[in-house]
Amino acid sequence: MTSFNDTVANAIIGIDTIWGGDVLNPSGTGRFIADSWFSDQPLPLAYTHATAAAVRETGGVSAKQPNHDAIDRYVEAVKLTQTLSDFKMQAADQQGRRGVYLTGLAECLDVMWDLALEILGRRDPVSYERCVIASTGSRPGPSDPASKRELLLRRLTESGYPVSSQDGLLDAVDTWRSERVVPSASIPALAAAFIAEFNGLTTRNLMPYLPSSLAGVPRSNIRFMPIRDAWFSGSMNYLGRARNADGRPEFEATYEINSSLQISVPEFQQLISHEVEPGHVTTFAFLQALYEEGQIGFEGTVQTMNTRAAALSEGIANNAILIAHGVNEIEELPDRDLQIGVLLALLQDDAKNQSSYLTWKEGWPQERVAATLRNEFLVSKERADKLSGAWGRHPLLGRMYLPAYRAGTELVAELRRNNTAKAILPALYGCTGLEDVVTIRQAVG
Repeated sequence: MTSFNDTVANAIIGIDTIWGGDVLNPSGTGRFIADSWFSDQPLPLAYTHATAAAVRETGGVSAKQPNHDAIDRYVEAVKLTQTLSDFKMQAADQQGRRGVYLTGLAECLDVMWDLALEILGRRDPVSYERCVIASTGSRPGPSDPASKRELLLRRLTESGYPVSSQDGLLDAVDTWRSERVVPSASIPALAAAFIAEFNGLTTRNLMPYLPSSLAGVPRSNIRFMPIRDAWFSGSMNYLGRARNADGRPEFEATYEINSSLQISVPEFQQLISHEVEPGHVTTFAFLQALYEEGQIGFEGTVQTMNTRAAALSEGIANNAILIAHGVNEIEELPDRDLQIGVLLALLQDDAKNQSSYLTWKEGWPQERVAATLRNEFLVSKERADKLSGAWGRHPLLGRMYLPAYRAGTELVAELRRNNTAKAILPALYGCTGLEDVVTIRQAVG
């Protein structure tokens, strides 16, 4: 590993460890900032040093009662503050969009470090605006569900669920969802069927625009695993460490899905496009292949949460169902039920941003936030509780990650409307270099 790559690795894994993450944990319940390590490079000192294990085992600053002594010993042993400073300086020396990408990543890591210090009681609270700008490249703002609600009202009425006013929309959605709910025992079979469908659509509507070298890359090598009582709806874990006999990656992933998730079949269809193909699994598999070809740098193999790259990744995933069908607008999807499912899924991601904004900008109590998410963004009771609570009030995820969904989704939708598929699709999937929500605009002019 080069000196610069070593700095990148130590900076990312150092912050990950401080927050209690373990990049080698196969479960999403054990990962945090560093979401992948699919290169064959050795893990850095920030992971292997003897003091790191104690921080991971006690949960870092994510623990209810952080172990200050263990954290202090770790920070001193791996020289974390110096590493973060070195990374920022070295990132600024990189040329072109790669320099912009790395500089944005360095700022996100700095914010995450300052948030850790805030939790430890060693600095004033980090401003909400700084958190959101770092992870999305834009200032915070509330979500407006009006246009999606209006289209949803029309589609539900056309489907035999008459709604006389916006006030009756929630009841109609609940009825529609209850009549199409996915039985948990059927998830593996239903997932396999939808993955097969999206594989065919991706072959037809995405792959012609990408380099031929990516044609043989598995886009959906994933295994579904149920989990109980998780505070998230599901976790896609891109592993990428398995190798075939010839040494080539297998591009493997798992998806842990919450067994208590309340979701309809059309919403589940959107979830498969988001998490698998042509969403997250496909995106990461292509990045791994491009890294193997020497087309992107080492930093692309350590995908990071709460960053501008993560915001772009969520934007690609939320637009994946449109990309698969080769259309730009929800109204162009071929099935009315599917349009309703996609609208509900996107309203849920608008709700994530709204939860963040109302909690951290407006200071609303959880109960009031939950009611707003339920009534205005039409999420299930289970989602309203988790998005307003475990997610929304988390000192890092609530301020940096929840706003990323809406920001990335709106950006990718805008870029697809304003550029040809030939221009935008290769850029989105890393074929013109590693991109985030800031550099992608530069990539397409």
